[in-house]
Amino acid sequence: MPRCIWIIDGAYLFAATPDKLDYLKLKQALERINEKEFYESYFLSSSPDPAGDSSNSFYTWLKSAPPRGPKMRVQLYQLKSMNVGCPECGNRFERQVQKGVDVGIATLLIKLAVENLYDRLILTAGDGDFEDAISYVKSSLHKEIWIAGFGHSLSADLQSYANKVIWVDDIWDEIKMV
Repeated sequence: MPRCIWIIDGAYLFAATPDKLDYLKLKQALERINEKEFYESYFLSSSPDPAGDSSNSFYTWLKSAPPRGPKMRVQLYQLKSMNVGCPECGNRFERQVQKGVDVGIATLLIKLAVENLYDRLILTAGDGDFEDAISYVKSSLHKEIWIAGFGHSLSADLQSYANKVIWVDDIWDEIKMV
């Protein structure tokens, strides 16, 4: 049975889910589909204060072992302020955007593959920006790639490299928070 790691783009899951998601149930469902527990699980996202937020209750819960939590390694990146203008009214405003998460995910999945710490990667992300990293890991390092995401937000570029696509929509009733 192959060693499997799971990497989550936290912002993707937060934006893509139709309602509140139970990460422990999602992990259990993916492990059931994988037919084996994950070797490691990673949750990468951004925060206004990564150092301070790393100890907030949600991230602490993500780090907690079952049955109390899903036992994930949490990596938080700084949000970046971006000054943007409205094309219609011309008003300027500041908004927070992710900085470094996609690069962190790509680096992590390549690093772990090069270190031969997994045979199968399950990536929960929807962004086609991961295409080069996924292509390298699959074609050059001969790792199996599974993509888990929602039908309305899963890049066709990622789907094209996947050995298997897990449509999270299909297991939603099993993983939603009740």
